[in-house]
Amino acid sequence: MPIVFTRDGEPFEIMLKRFKKKCERASILSDIKKHQAYEKPSEAKKRKKNVAMRKALKFARKAKRFS
Repeated sequence: MPIVFTRDGEPFEIMLKRFKKKCERASILSDIKKHQAYEKPSEAKKRKKNVAMRKALKFARKAKRFS
């Protein structure tokens, strides 16, 4: 759980914004959304395959750019 300490004279809205950003970086919300509904094993495999493919394509584009 991310912890945010208040600074002197800091408004609540700014502190809340920092807390939300820390939660986003810790990927807490995405984990909650991921576990809200059951995902069939075949769907999970398909999703992981798509993520791996996108990652490989991104790496290939980056490698091509620096070649």
